[in-house]
Amino acid sequence: QLQLVESGGGLVQPGGSLRLSCAASGFPVDWYVIGWFRQAPGKEREGLSCISSSGEPTNYTDSVKGRFTISRDSAKNTVYLQMNSLKPEDTAVYYCAAELATEQNMCLIEVDLMDYWGKGTLVAVAS
Repeated sequence: QLQLVESGGGLVQPGGSLRLSCAASGFPVDWYVIGWFRQAPGKEREGLSCISSSGEPTNYTDSVKGRFTISRDSAKNTVYLQMNSLKPEDTAVYYCAAELATEQNMCLIEVDLMDYWGKGTLVAVAS
């Protein structure tokens, strides 16, 4: 079974940067669509970005487009989320998730499509 472990969260000042990691084990991450999601207190889980099993395309929700970048290191079986220009409203628990890919060149950032989830890492943006 695929297992996912997030890391890299923490406290950062507004305007700062963090890089989150999603380390996969059990199966090659290249077999899956990988997505990043977040959930703030009292809010629904929100999709942020995804990367297809082939590595292209990648997709982003409007609120993070131009600030966040998803990438993958197949040799390390790890997917990253580089987050720049962080804002207080980015404060949330961040999750990575995986969907077994049925098409190589497609990804959708939808909670209900994901088959496996990590336990999350907390990102707090505050001065």
